[in-house]
Amino acid sequence: MTRIAICAPGKRLEREQADAVLDLAARHFPTLDLRFHRQCFARHGHFAGDDATRLAALLECANDGAVDAIWFAAGGYGSNRIAAAAVAAMGAAAHGKTFLGYSDTGYLLAALYRAGIGKPVHGPMALDVSREGGEAAVLRALAYLGGGAGGLEGGLDERPTVAFNLMTLAMLVGTDLMPDLAGHVVLVEEVAEHLYAVDRLFFHVTQHLHGIAGLRLGRLVDVPENDRPFGAGPEEIARHWCDRAGIPYLGFADIGHDAGNKLVPFGLAAGGAGA
Repeated sequence: MTRIAICAPGKRLEREQADAVLDLAARHFPTLDLRFHRQCFARHGHFAGDDATRLAALLECANDGAVDAIWFAAGGYGSNRIAAAAVAAMGAAAHGKTFLGYSDTGYLLAALYRAGIGKPVHGPMALDVSREGGEAAVLRALAYLGGGAGGLEGGLDERPTVAFNLMTLAMLVGTDLMPDLAGHVVLVEEVAEHLYAVDRLFFHVTQHLHGIAGLRLGRLVDVPENDRPFGAGPEEIARHWCDRAGIPYLGFADIGHDAGNKLVPFGLAAGGAGA
């Protein structure tokens, strides 16, 4: 039996969403023991509880020796507010765990990777059950957490790789949460940003990624319409700023804020969470 603890370092989860995930797990992965921490359903303004509540829940899960993996419930915003304190307080039990999430939880994945704690993985979260086609995303995550090797992003190779939401990465660079990505392939995706904002994010991010092995662009979804055409598409934007910074542009990445979001283990690609 693989025990998976679920907590919410940013925004809250609805109980109906948790119930839907539990139903999927019971039907398809009966050997997985999913435990939603009560903090997932807390409410404090934008957040699933105040900073102290979210930090305590994460540490309770991470430092529990009976837990095999931490699955983040949702993104939104807030994990950056607790990431440094969380990593500093994680004990030996946290080092053997998989930590799975994306979007705002990228702050935690980055901090864990920098500190050499556990196995950070970009991939679907429990909240994705509410997306169109979201059951497939949740099943992909559960299969991986159960030790399966499927569902990985198809372009992973022998080079170390990381994946981030572009805005999250832009906020990470230059902070004490940012890992050294020299020699890495960096995958990025974005949601609900105007193309001019995406251009601005690439301007900033590429100034901090010198020495990486290359950049791959995932999907940009729910792009708002501007009051005038920007004049360049997402790939053209990425190529432009990669060229200016001397970063190899390596093409498409199968990640995004959608049900097709694939798994990207930080570092060298390997098997599933149980590998």
